[in-house]
Amino acid sequence: MSIEATRPTYGNWRRPRRPGLGPLGLVGTFGVFGGLVLTLLASLASLIAALALLVPLVLLIAPLALRTQDGRNTYQLLAVRIGWTRRKRKGATTYVSGPLSQRPGGQYHPPGLLSRVTMREGRDAYDRPFGVLHHPGRNLFTIVIGCEPDGGSLVDADQVDVWVASWGEWLARLSHEPGLRGASVIVETAPDSGTRLANEVLPRIHPNSPPAARAVMEEVVQHYPSASSESNTYITLTYGAPTGQKRSHKEILADLAIRIPGLLAGLVGAGGGSAYPLSAERIAEVVRVAYDPAVAADVLSARAEQGGTGLEWSDAGPAACVESVGVYKHDSGVSRTWMLTLAPRGTVRSSVLRGLLEAAPGTRRKRVTLLYRPIDPATSARIVEADRRSAQFTATSGRGMVQARAASEMRAAEQTAAEEAAGAGLVEFSLMVTVTVDSEDQLADAGVTVRNLQATSRISLRPADRMQAAAFTCTLPAGVLPWEYTLIPRDLQEAL
Repeated sequence: MSIEATRPTYGNWRRPRRPGLGPLGLVGTFGVFGGLVLTLLASLASLIAALALLVPLVLLIAPLALRTQDGRNTYQLLAVRIGWTRRKRKGATTYVSGPLSQRPGGQYHPPGLLSRVTMREGRDAYDRPFGVLHHPGRNLFTIVIGCEPDGGSLVDADQVDVWVASWGEWLARLSHEPGLRGASVIVETAPDSGTRLANEVLPRIHPNSPPAARAVMEEVVQHYPSASSESNTYITLTYGAPTGQKRSHKEILADLAIRIPGLLAGLVGAGGGSAYPLSAERIAEVVRVAYDPAVAADVLSARAEQGGTGLEWSDAGPAACVESVGVYKHDSGVSRTWMLTLAPRGTVRSSVLRGLLEAAPGTRRKRVTLLYRPIDPATSARIVEADRRSAQFTATSGRGMVQARAASEMRAAEQTAAEEAAGAGLVEFSLMVTVTVDSEDQLADAGVTVRNLQATSRISLRPADRMQAAAFTCTLPAGVLPWEYTLIPRDLQEAL
């Protein structure tokens, strides 16, 4: 008698339910009921007065019911277009820096959401330097961790399942991190420039080696990078200063230095391989290469030959960049960013995103960024109970196929509530993909590549039109959390 082992499957992620009637949201629901009451009162006076009140009310509330696949209503789409028009009219879509620009200091500071960010550096318990990005507008502090994941090739399936479980535990722990506002995982891939291989092999060739052996090694160094790629993984953790407390930067650096060893240990157990904090210089190098991919080989050469580049944060930005509706041009690269609209449906395997994370042919660089917003235990319990009650009401009030789908959602809500009660964490997540090519003519092929990759990963993406500069910045390991930079408060957005 043989027992067949079954591989675990994952899923059960659900879009938070919006309060209110159907697609109207809470604001639209209050508007409907309030308008009906006012219309009834006006009808007591005259029918014309009631119609004069009802028609504008319908015109105002109807756009709230028209929504896109990712839940945005007409007003939100209109706000994006208005914001883009205002930025273009003010000239904010073009950025020029350096000695010949009008910016003070003559340096190449990163643009946009990173324009006011400053860099500080501390040392952890093992005396390793780590950089801290300070976002003064929101008083946020970001640390960046570099990883060298072990990968799933030639690894037992049981070990992969253990890594996935450990990663889930690490994410659950983030909800208990004091002051943590959000985290992100950035997987960056690019064609191998061959610089590292050349620096490792060529200096080791003996002068008196046989000519045939020398020719073989030189040919390997010359041709091997054309069929390989480099991959880098970064994890950012963004913390907010405690409300009502004034703490010096020295105290904040000391607090973050104490947390780093525990965070690194959890990543190693989750298959993160060799995890280490990035210094201020390394963070500046990553951002510099993202804005100017042509200097990637020079950065690697300087790091290998001299031990570092000496690059500072104030010189990590581009010399010039221009944002258009669907394209972001910056120094030697042209980029486009896509945002997640639909997560994989049903149950998935642990390798669902493998194709999306691998290097894409025909691109200069590609970054896949997973954004996480941990929710504290008290709020998690309130959210899952609200979803559970809403799913139960929907399941008991429908008929036919509607009732069958509602029953499935009710089972999912019940499972989420049970897992949360057992100690699991609740995390909101999203995904963004940035592809950088050499010229704008190559973006069409890059778009086809992204469509093919999202099909294999069972996700749905849409271009971040009229938000390309901000979306590009969100995919960098700089700790930019999109929900922290919205003009409308988060609670009001959920009500819409």
